[in-house]
Amino acid sequence: MKFKELPSVKDQIKKCVRCGRCRTVCPIFAEIKNETAAPRGHVFMVQMLRDGVVEPDNSVYERLGNCLLCETCSTFCPSGIDIHELNAAARSYITEQKGSPGKHLIFDKLWCNPALLRMSSRMMWGAQTLGLQKLARTLGLTQLLPGDLPQAEKILTQVPRRSAREQLKEINPARGERKLRVGYFLGCGTDLFNPEVALAAVKVLTHNGCEVVIPRSMKCCGLPHVANGKLGTARELLRHNIREFSALKLDYIVTDCASCSSALSRKNLQFVLGEEEFSRQGIHFADQVVDLTVFLLEILKIDTKTLKMAGPFRVTYHDPCHLAKAQNIRQQPRELLKLIPGVELVEMVDADRCCGGSGTFSLTHYDLSSRVLDKKMENIKATECEVVATCCPSCTMQLQHGMARHQYPARVLHPVELLARAY
Repeated sequence: MKFKELPSVKDQIKKCVRCGRCRTVCPIFAEIKNETAAPRGHVFMVQMLRDGVVEPDNSVYERLGNCLLCETCSTFCPSGIDIHELNAAARSYITEQKGSPGKHLIFDKLWCNPALLRMSSRMMWGAQTLGLQKLARTLGLTQLLPGDLPQAEKILTQVPRRSAREQLKEINPARGERKLRVGYFLGCGTDLFNPEVALAAVKVLTHNGCEVVIPRSMKCCGLPHVANGKLGTARELLRHNIREFSALKLDYIVTDCASCSSALSRKNLQFVLGEEEFSRQGIHFADQVVDLTVFLLEILKIDTKTLKMAGPFRVTYHDPCHLAKAQNIRQQPRELLKLIPGVELVEMVDADRCCGGSGTFSLTHYDLSSRVLDKKMENIKATECEVVATCCPSCTMQLQHGMARHQYPARVLHPVELLARAY
């Protein structure tokens, strides 16, 4: 569908009453304090782009790029405008008009090929193991990288040697009687950078009677592509994953990643695929997708009688935007943590305030991302916690960087990692 005909562009812009409520909650506007960086300013920009007042060029893209797509503004908009969808649609329109060889290589070739992604990850691990990353910093070679990457490469530390897919079987049988057959949507972030989360998830699921299927043909959920102006590629990835998982005759599809469950939700599938295609093949798939913490508590109703002490740990919980705001999942991760013996849950101030990670945003806008992160870190340090729990690999990476940046010795773990220890 053409940009001007997209429902979000055609119908939603006229709903904006210019109230400015979105400015009061936007973490980026809080840092830049300029109307062009406010969600309301982005609505104006998309309207001007649609009406031909401004050209679809890099300057417009850069202005729209000052947005985390965290959905905070959409959540609080009294008119119910999906501002993040407007922004993503405009980014895609500009990318289609102008093109970008770099984006084509990264998002159309590399990020659509799981084997190439794993090879890239192994190369990063090799560079870190041999000290090449540290040597490059010492010699100043990282300063030759484009944009914010000279600073942002510091986030990519401690890359694991083996991905989760390399350590887990395609079919993992249930321990004891099989209750359910579930597909595990193993996202890129967990697979490549947090394989220990996947190992813990499979351990807990199989312990509680689930046969866990991890299809080798599975690809990225497409959310990084949506954020980087590649809606068409995201659409092809979703079509592929719907076909692959639908052929497996599963009871449910679970994912530990907030971004993945958001990308595979009804709302996002309708936006990316369009209402007609979503109705034809996406509804059943979307209804099978469940966040891991919700699945463990509300569907599987996990066995807690055999849990042993996993601590003592003083734990605080950070709400990923794509879980709390995009899906209104807030209590289940906390309830799961409360079930674990030895865990003391301490709430931080503004637990659902964005950490500034937002997938690739921390790499493309490192300085701005770090300013958002610093405020989050102050709230974390005030809890005096030993562990920060969160349900998003992007948040995990960003918060780990925050620990190093602030020299605060807390670990960042997924709730299922603590639960697995208790089993």
